[in-house]
Amino acid sequence: MDEPKPSPFALNRGRIVILVLGALIVVIAISTSLGGINAYQQLREANAEATSPAPSQAPAQ
Repeated sequence: MDEPKPSPFALNRGRIVILVLGALIVVIAISTSLGGINAYQQLREANAEATSPAPSQAPAQ
Protein backbone atom coordinates (compact mmCIF):
# COMPACT_ATOMS: atom_id res chain seq x y z
CA MET A 1 0.00 0.00 0.00
CA ASP A 2 0.99 3.57 -0.50
CA GLU A 3 2.02 5.55 2.54
CA PRO A 4 -0.03 8.71 3.06
CA LYS A 5 1.79 11.95 2.31
CA PRO A 6 2.57 14.09 5.35
CA SER A 7 0.42 17.16 5.74
CA PRO A 8 1.99 20.36 4.37
CA PHE A 9 1.03 22.05 7.65
CA ALA A 10 2.59 19.48 9.95
CA LEU A 11 5.19 20.86 12.33
CA ASN A 12 8.65 19.40 12.10
CA ARG A 13 11.93 20.60 13.59
CA GLY A 14 12.75 22.95 10.73
CA ARG A 15 9.35 24.64 10.76
CA ILE A 16 9.42 25.04 14.53
CA VAL A 17 12.84 26.72 14.32
CA ILE A 18 11.54 29.07 11.61
CA LEU A 19 8.49 29.93 13.73
CA VAL A 20 10.61 30.65 16.80
CA LEU A 21 13.02 32.84 14.83
CA GLY A 22 10.09 34.70 13.25
CA ALA A 23 8.56 35.34 16.67
CA LEU A 24 11.93 36.60 17.92
CA ILE A 25 12.20 39.00 15.00
CA VAL A 26 8.68 40.31 15.70
CA VAL A 27 9.55 40.90 19.37
CA ILE A 28 12.76 42.71 18.41
CA ALA A 29 10.90 44.86 15.88
CA ILE A 30 8.24 45.84 18.42
CA SER A 31 10.88 46.62 21.04
CA THR A 32 12.83 48.76 18.59
CA SER A 33 9.74 50.64 17.49
CA LEU A 34 8.87 51.40 21.11
CA GLY A 35 12.37 52.73 21.81
CA GLY A 36 13.82 49.86 23.77
CA ILE A 37 14.46 49.65 27.49
CA ASN A 38 16.33 52.98 27.67
CA ALA A 39 13.26 54.93 26.59
CA TYR A 40 11.21 53.18 29.27
CA GLN A 41 13.73 54.14 31.94
CA GLN A 42 13.74 57.76 30.76
CA LEU A 43 9.93 57.77 30.83
CA ARG A 44 9.95 56.54 34.43
CA GLU A 45 12.45 59.24 35.44
CA ALA A 46 10.43 61.96 33.70
CA ASN A 47 7.28 60.76 35.44
CA ALA A 48 9.03 60.85 38.83
CA GLU A 49 10.21 64.41 38.19
CA ALA A 50 6.77 65.52 37.02
CA THR A 51 5.00 64.13 40.07
CA SER A 52 7.49 65.47 42.61
CA PRO A 53 6.86 69.02 43.84
CA ALA A 54 8.87 71.76 42.19
CA PRO A 55 11.32 73.73 44.39
CA SER A 56 9.01 76.80 44.34
CA GLN A 57 6.11 74.65 45.53
CA ALA A 58 8.05 72.98 48.35
CA PRO A 59 6.90 73.97 51.83
CA ALA A 60 9.07 76.66 53.45
CA GLN A 61 10.92 75.78 56.62
